[in-house]
Amino acid sequence: MDTIWSADLMEGDGPKYAMVASGIRRAISDGRLKEGVKVPPVRELAWTLGITPGTVARAYTVLTDEGVLQARVGRGTFVAPPQSHAPLFHDVPIEVDVVSHNAHNAQDPTDPINLFSPHLPNAGQAHLIRQLLGEVAQEPPSGMMHYPTRSGSRAAREAACVWLEGVPLGKLRQDDIVFAHGGQNAIMLVFQALLRGRRPAVLVEELAYPGFRRAAELLRADVIPVAMDAHGVIPEALDAAARAHDAQIFCTSPEVHNPTCGFTPTDRRAALVQVARKHDLSILEDDCYRIGQAQAESYRMLAPERAWYVSSISKSLTPALRVGMIVAPEGQGHITRRTAEYSFFGLATPLTDLCAKLFAHPRLPELVQGVQDGIGRYVRASVNILGGYDLSWREDVPFLWLRLPDGWRASGFVQAAEAAGVRIRAAEEYACRDARVPHAVRFAVNAGISLKDYEVAMLRLRELLDNPPERIGV
Repeated sequence: MDTIWSADLMEGDGPKYAMVASGIRRAISDGRLKEGVKVPPVRELAWTLGITPGTVARAYTVLTDEGVLQARVGRGTFVAPPQSHAPLFHDVPIEVDVVSHNAHNAQDPTDPINLFSPHLPNAGQAHLIRQLLGEVAQEPPSGMMHYPTRSGSRAAREAACVWLEGVPLGKLRQDDIVFAHGGQNAIMLVFQALLRGRRPAVLVEELAYPGFRRAAELLRADVIPVAMDAHGVIPEALDAAARAHDAQIFCTSPEVHNPTCGFTPTDRRAALVQVARKHDLSILEDDCYRIGQAQAESYRMLAPERAWYVSSISKSLTPALRVGMIVAPEGQGHITRRTAEYSFFGLATPLTDLCAKLFAHPRLPELVQGVQDGIGRYVRASVNILGGYDLSWREDVPFLWLRLPDGWRASGFVQAAEAAGVRIRAAEEYACRDARVPHAVRFAVNAGISLKDYEVAMLRLRELLDNPPERIGV
């Protein structure tokens, strides 16, 4: 055991396995560990460092996945040749998306800067996904000649339970989880499973994710907006709406309200649950935009008999894979499972094989934190430039809500912003057709462009805010 390179393996902060992995990387980088050198067996290094063998094994797994180490059957684990080393997470600038052409080219000043939907930073997740896709292609656990089956996706559902273990969902079993083609498809599946009758009603927040309305309209359901205050939907308003319509489901985004960045505290959620039970409403909780820790108990924990939880990886890892998930109320997974199977049989088997590897991968928490840190940099840039105006934001949310000063209406501001080369969304896009709409806009973080170019977009918006039209209020 060479103590020259192993002495500093436990330096730094964070999980012990990450410290061990970082220490081995440093030893390779500065030449203390040469190519082809055999690293100590797991138990030997664990004994030397005073940690568990499982911790060392996890560090070796991370480094082997990266290509820094190579495991040779029956011989041990060795330092890999430099050319086989995968790009390390630590070498990838947080604000750069290496899978986007914008990572290699500055923003063309003649191109509009698109802030419609979030574009996530690449904190290393693109490389990990490519690596895991390669593994699936080489040896697909589900094979390549079979229809998707429930048993074939079990490993993916079990891995999803690991992915969701920090969310206060109550009792969670893999049978409660159904995969969908993204969060929007998940919402549609819940509606298809639950709505009944000729003209069912879907209750939504008066400002809400437009996908609720689109899914309801496709199923010929009425969409009823419900009044809100700073803490979310008002219980009395929900009660009145449920009494006035054939309301069957209440849709809400309590952790990260889209578009206002709002949050619904536990006591308000509990009051809304009482109303839902009074009128036998199902509750659909959309949690697709939360990246950081949940701040309160989910509706599924508060009302396990009627709450459906929807999430996806689009805002935390990548929207490219189109992987969403539904967590059904306890013991009701068969309801949405049947709907999904009747609709598309299930996700393609290579995709569920990928999910099984991805959701339980030891590096995933590190990568998600990297995404969150990258988003935070862009959000802080927005606040530094636009913070003098009425701006709602959170460092772990990839969009911001701007209430416009006197002299601007949302539609006029959006048009002026597009003329200035910045594309944003007006509040009208989040409201039902006849609803009262505030003079406000939503814009998203675009980490597919450099932070400098993003700041240019913020400066263009501030220029408009500082110089409203002369005809105030028109």
